[in-house]
Amino acid sequence: LGLTPNPSHLELVNPVIEGIVYTKQEMRQDIQHHHVVPLLIHGDAAFAGQGIVPETICLSHLEGYDNGGTIHIIVNNQIGFTALPRESRFTSYPTDVAKIVKMPVFHVNGDDPEAVVHTARMAMAYRQAVKNDVVIDMWCYRRYGHNESDDPAFTQPVQYAEIAKHPTTATLYGNRLVAQNVLGQNDVDEMRQEIRTRLEDGQAEARSKKTASRGAPF
Repeated sequence: LGLTPNPSHLELVNPVIEGIVYTKQEMRQDIQHHHVVPLLIHGDAAFAGQGIVPETICLSHLEGYDNGGTIHIIVNNQIGFTALPRESRFTSYPTDVAKIVKMPVFHVNGDDPEAVVHTARMAMAYRQAVKNDVVIDMWCYRRYGHNESDDPAFTQPVQYAEIAKHPTTATLYGNRLVAQNVLGQNDVDEMRQEIRTRLEDGQAEARSKKTASRGAPF
């Protein structure tokens, strides 16, 4: 797994990723484009609104650019900063731009983790078999604002009143596993605490490294 720094939500990293993957495939002599797979994560508003998205997609089948297809994941939180979908596009779905190369689109409920995993497996199987782009449109929501100074309750009060009452995905899935007798409530609570501890320990370690680096000589 290689991660490439992304400077912003403006999708500028997309063609960079495609070029990196193409180069790695060339170096590995991966002629069938089977061993190195590009994965791009988008916001719904950015996928529909940034012109570099269709520009990059249109390169996908050209000689010298074709790397066997990209898996696109759209985190569809149904809002672009403060704009509703109907205010930022005229199509029903942000994925409609994907029709340029006839890539399949999987729409999946982000509150159903098992469905998301199943969809990801189908998308990967399609990409490996057909060597074409594929997109996963994961419908979800943004619980908090776009950044520290943005409170969407001011611009979308009705929507965010509903979101505030809506249980988190982890809570919904935990309740589902308990109801199905897959896990007990104690098991769920222990798993949540274990994950929280790992995250907090990781944050503490990152802070300590950052503090140490400030005093390090150049």
